Amino acid sequence: MSDQRVVIVTGGGTGIGAATARLLRAEGHHVVVSGRRAEPLERIAEETGAVAHVSDTTEPADVEALVEATLSAFGRLDGLVLNAGVGRGGAVGDVTPEDWELVMRTNLTGPFLMLRAALPHLLRSRGSVVAVASVSALRNGPGSAAYATSKAALLQLCRSLTVDYGHLGLRANTVCPGWVRTEMADRRMTRFADAEQLPGGVDEAYRQATRLSPAARPGEPEEVAAAIGWLLSPAASYVNGAALTVDGGVTAIDPGTTAFDFRIEPRH
Repeated sequence: MSDQRVVIVTGGGTGIGAATARLLRAEGHHVVVSGRRAEPLERIAEETGAVAHVSDTTEPADVEALVEATLSAFGRLDGLVLNAGVGRGGAVGDVTPEDWELVMRTNLTGPFLMLRAALPHLLRSRGSVVAVASVSALRNGPGSAAYATSKAALLQLCRSLTVDYGHLGLRANTVCPGWVRTEMADRRMTRFADAEQLPGGVDEAYRQATRLSPAARPGEPEEVAAAIGWLLSPAASYVNGAALTVDGGVTAIDPGTTAFDFRIEPRH
């Protein structure tokens, strides 16, 4: 089998998905980027030579068309990056049923549909799946009932692939990023900055949100893409069912010890 692989990246027009497409194309692989919006996909396609395919991964017909278009273009499928996702805030008592359904359908049902359509082809190539979850799959925060639940379930969906299909050569791993500067995170930070009237705007919001992280900064999409690229590659051939945190070390912290660090100053 050639070292050149064929990879679908969902949510490939911006953020981590776009950075992953750039990395894989720079390494010489064929990439199909998918998403709901044509314009960002076309920008990435023009920049990198990836193939853009507009699709909504919550729609079974769109998913089937995406996989078929990939096979028509390249004749095979070696990798799948499940990156498309949405977030809606709120505790259980606050999340509307409509928002709950949107988050679950996008973050969990969409990946399930993609996997169902891609699985025969990934088994044929002894391929690799990488899902983009979140540290919210491992730790919870206030007002994150739907998002954290969906990402924890996504992690277990990928682990089910390892258990059920690992003996056939399929690898399925999950990356769990912390705060990363993407369009989605920028929107959250804008709301935070506005609510707290932070004079430094979005940059100060990121600083506040990552002040307890050992890295003391948000990640960049390229840093997560590098982890995804490694997990897709033969270099990670014995890594299966892993949840790789790409979070600057934030999940290594015991919150019960933070009170002993007198450098921490409350905002209010």
